[in-house]
Amino acid sequence: AGEIMFLHVEEVIDVSSRLLSLLDQKQLQPGEPDFLQSLCDSFLSLSSEIEAAYKEYLAHYNHVTEVENSYKQKEALWNEVVRVIKAAAPDVNATSLSFFLVMPVQRIARYPLLLQTIQKHTDASHPAYALLEQTAHTSVALNCRINEYKRFREVADKYRKMEMLTIKDKIVRLNTHSIAKKTARLGQQIKHEAGLKPKLVDEEFDALEGFFYVLENGILELLENVEMYLQHLQGFLSCRTEDFDLDMDGEKAPICYKEITTALRQWILPMFEKRMRKLIHQPLCALRDLLVGPRNLIRKRLDKLLDYEVIEGKPNLSYEEQAVANTYRTLNTLLLTELPQFNGLALQMMWSTLGTFSCLHRDLAADMEQLFHSFAQQLPHSSLSPGAFWEWAESSVLEGARRLQHLCRMLEDKLNAPDAQPLSPSSQRRLKQLTHKHGSGKIFQVMSTVVGTRDLDLNLTKGELVAVISEADSRGDRRRWLVDAGGKRGYAAASKLIRYHQPTDDPPPSPHPSLAEDVTARRRHSYSPAGNAPLPMSQPCFQVVGAYDFTARSKHEVSFRAGEPVRVLEPHDKRGSPEWSLVEVRGGQRGYVPSTYLAIIPMGAGLPPNPGFFL
Repeated sequence: AGEIMFLHVEEVIDVSSRLLSLLDQKQLQPGEPDFLQSLCDSFLSLSSEIEAAYKEYLAHYNHVTEVENSYKQKEALWNEVVRVIKAAAPDVNATSLSFFLVMPVQRIARYPLLLQTIQKHTDASHPAYALLEQTAHTSVALNCRINEYKRFREVADKYRKMEMLTIKDKIVRLNTHSIAKKTARLGQQIKHEAGLKPKLVDEEFDALEGFFYVLENGILELLENVEMYLQHLQGFLSCRTEDFDLDMDGEKAPICYKEITTALRQWILPMFEKRMRKLIHQPLCALRDLLVGPRNLIRKRLDKLLDYEVIEGKPNLSYEEQAVANTYRTLNTLLLTELPQFNGLALQMMWSTLGTFSCLHRDLAADMEQLFHSFAQQLPHSSLSPGAFWEWAESSVLEGARRLQHLCRMLEDKLNAPDAQPLSPSSQRRLKQLTHKHGSGKIFQVMSTVVGTRDLDLNLTKGELVAVISEADSRGDRRRWLVDAGGKRGYAAASKLIRYHQPTDDPPPSPHPSLAEDVTARRRHSYSPAGNAPLPMSQPCFQVVGAYDFTARSKHEVSFRAGEPVRVLEPHDKRGSPEWSLVEVRGGQRGYVPSTYLAIIPMGAGLPPNPGFFL
């Protein structure tokens, strides 16, 4: 806060000291003929520096008073400030910092008064009178430009702030005046879109505005890509492969790869990430935050333009209408003056960031190349040509990805197999009753609790068995099925029902006939006496086929037709229940099917009329 209070004070002190030094160099007294010439020359030579220093100080002076008022809210701090001021300047009887900080504000306004007073008391025949008149006019114009700049900064600060208002705050701010003003703006926009009234066109501003939005979009997309890049990099660094003992004793190549990965993860890439965040991400975040001010000014300028268009054609303006016109002109002039500078600096900063990004990757590539050279002689394929090496690397990566995908698919099949729950005695009695009445093909099980919300709807619990009477309600809606819940009938959501497959007592046999027990026992040894030679293996005489048509209802199941050969991979699900079997059908598709839908028949034989006989 202390830095904010004394911002631009050094520039004011410096230019004032230089002006006083120029006057002292001549060593002239006020009554001498050349004194007036020296005074005017000194002021005119520093007029541009005086304007630059004072306009920034005066534009910032409101912040000084705000900081001082915040100090006054803290009694202990303010008492200490007053004590230091009185001790440092006991003769002036100052009681606040503003006593000193307001002096530059007063001084710049006194220059025109002083010069005009000297001009008033100087004879027109004086040799330096014309120069004195020019100096007085310069001081007046200088003050006017400073005041105009200060007004621009106040308007910019007013509309550049980002207010985070809740819906309640916005409603509280509504009043008759604001509603009327927003309604007039909306009406003006509708007239523009409908072509009823031409809009005020400013080609210079439109070009600046378009370039700003293109630049803003580029900065935001670049920042988003950099953040995604850092997120992926952090994910790689979080994989600590060196913490796992992979039993690589005696294998030189895997050990070298482990050392390379460790060096990348612990030293090279963390330093690269640190530099990326400091040199790329932080500047882009700061640039993104700077976009808020110009964006708010552009939006507010549009609002003020719509207000200005309403009153533009009036010959006489009221005080409020004149204020609206002045606000629009001020915003427009401010944007035309400063938006090109902002666009240029933002574009330059963006290009610098991209250049830094390229340099960081060049350094990263150099560090990684140096690391790999230290292990080059110990790694296989190091003698290959670049083309052959990249071909080998690509094939190795693709093969590893294929094996990993196969492993993931097997794990998914294991973990997502259907889970068969045993039926309670009451459910078994209902199953027997419904099967006898409707047949086994009509039996369904409730997947989750069903709560009736309409007339004739049933309330069903999870796991309850029902028989489907009709797959549509009385209006033909196939989302509601008519079911029999063991005496009571009503409607239930079709999405909550799944076909029930009655488990068998034994899992389906393997597609290959098992060997006799004595033969299996003999094959456990690598050597057998000649008299007990193992029996020769013959081709399988039986095959497993589909007993009925089955349609998969989830991605973990597989469909097949009756009579289609299948290969049983596991005669049970992941919990060991024989109700479901993991099979492979034609085309290599794998999935779970009900074991009761499979049959074993001799090789080359057709499916009998009653395939369940074989199970």
